[in-house]
Amino acid sequence: MRTDAELIVDPDTYTSHVPHDALTRLRENDVVRIGDFWAVFRHAEVRTVLRSPGVFSSHRGATQIRDPQPVDLAYVQRMMLNQDPPEHTRLRRMLTQAFTPRAVARLEDGIPANARRIVANLSGDFAADVADLPLLTLADVFGVPRQDRALLYDWSNRVIGFEDAEYALSSSSTDGMTDMALEALELRPDDGRDPRARDGMPDLYAYAHALGSYKREHPSDDVLSNLMREDISLEEFENLFWLFSVAGNETLRNGIPGGMIALLEHPDQYARLRADRSLLPTAVEEMLRWWTPVMHFRRTAVQDTTLSGVPIAAGEKVVVWFSSANRDERVYTDPHRFDVGRREADHLSFGHGPHFCLGAHLARTQLRAVFEAVLDLPGVLEPDGEVVRLRSNFQNGVKHLPVRLA
Repeated sequence: MRTDAELIVDPDTYTSHVPHDALTRLRENDVVRIGDFWAVFRHAEVRTVLRSPGVFSSHRGATQIRDPQPVDLAYVQRMMLNQDPPEHTRLRRMLTQAFTPRAVARLEDGIPANARRIVANLSGDFAADVADLPLLTLADVFGVPRQDRALLYDWSNRVIGFEDAEYALSSSSTDGMTDMALEALELRPDDGRDPRARDGMPDLYAYAHALGSYKREHPSDDVLSNLMREDISLEEFENLFWLFSVAGNETLRNGIPGGMIALLEHPDQYARLRADRSLLPTAVEEMLRWWTPVMHFRRTAVQDTTLSGVPIAAGEKVVVWFSSANRDERVYTDPHRFDVGRREADHLSFGHGPHFCLGAHLARTQLRAVFEAVLDLPGVLEPDGEVVRLRSNFQNGVKHLPVRLA
């Protein structure tokens, strides 16, 4: 028999389910010592940690439970995800300015058509099919040639799925890719090295460098061109490209099939949504709460402090568990029930505080577009086989979701 703490950190657990029973029991004490870190499980305390970068730092030890190798720490700390104010504020401000109303409107204009085309041509594997939507959107954000978008797919697989045999060495067809992509791919390692390290993703950085240089010399009307007009170095852009290629893809790529699983497992709510389209905005938020694509993030205490009466020493890891906080019975009525009309406290799937997801608006737009298209189908989708889940304790991932149209 394994303890609840052992269950929630074991990536094998998640190949079958998220251990919500274990998380519920752990939530009784909120702050729990697990191995070399403190785990935080309640909604209110997770919010406290996330909005307090002066106490709980993203920069000190980065944001993953597993410590980076000492030789890689300085590189990892340069990523916006792993920075604190004021440096984080500077980079976020530049990105916000790059997402001009005109650029965002152009992105949003293309999303419904892409979603309708994908849903109208489902192959039978919903997860594999809808994975193309965030790739198309990201390609438009960066001005990446669409024929190169499989690179984004492989890079996110390798980073998020480094503990999953199917994803760790992901390599898509290179047919039709640009010369810029083919040159970058010559640097791709095939030995499963840590993708968080600088030498773990040399093809990504080579491509980002080439793309950033090109956009600086040949600007157009896209977010990347706007960003390159800011006071940003190519090295900073390379790190942002890494972050967007992974975070901008994986959360939505798993959130969409996660939402579909919620509907399939709750046919009464599926029928309710089909009968009342006005519920779609709240349904999307409920899908994000109920599925919770990113399950945890780490901070490091920079001073001695307490949380829920538990003393935490400077230098100790503190890990907030979103998949627990989003089902906190202190905040949500009957939290394990999926309810497309739920109107309760904000979920934490996009984070909270200074690191609140910059792409939340675009993510919601894509979720709504996909499920509008699903509701437009001349029937309902039904399960057509076993769901295949990602082996990861970090990303609540769906690799394959077989469906058929009834």
